[in-house]
Amino acid sequence: MPAPATAIALSDREDEETKKAVEDGLIAFNAAVRPNDWRPLTLSVRRDGETEPAGGLAGRTFFGWLFVAYFHLPAGLRGQGLGKELLRHAEDEAPARGRAGASLSTFSFQARGFYERQGYGVFGSIPDFPPGHACFFLSKRLDALPPA
Repeated sequence: MPAPATAIALSDREDEETKKAVEDGLIAFNAAVRPNDWRPLTLSVRRDGETEPAGGLAGRTFFGWLFVAYFHLPAGLRGQGLGKELLRHAEDEAPARGRAGASLSTFSFQARGFYERQGYGVFGSIPDFPPGHACFFLSKRLDALPPA
C-alpha cells in the first residue's frame, strides 16, 4: 500500500504552528514513559526602574528534570553573583516540582567554567561546533543520588 501524499515545506522563519504540532506530538508520544509534566520555568531580571527584562533564565521541567534552555545576563549585570543567584532559584524550584536534577548546554566561548563552579559536570560534547569551538552538555543532581 503506498504511503499517503505528503508535502515538506522548508522555511527560514519561526513557525509557531509547526513548533506547536511537533511539541504536542512529542508530549503525547512521550506520555507512554511518563505523564505530561512539561512546565515552563522563567526567571526575569529587570534593572531598577525598567519594565523590560534585561536578561534571565528560561527553561522547562519535564521527565523529572529541569532543562535550562536559555540563560543570559548583559555584561553590566555579570560578575556580581546575579547569575549564580538565578541558577540557584531555578535549582530550588526544580525539587519543588519533583525534579531530581538539571541539565543544560553551553559553548566553549560561553560559560562552561561558571556552570562547573556551580557543581555541574560535563557528560558529553560536540567538537568543532561551531568550527574552532565545542558544545558541552552538563548536568547536576539536585537530589541525594550520585551522578550516573
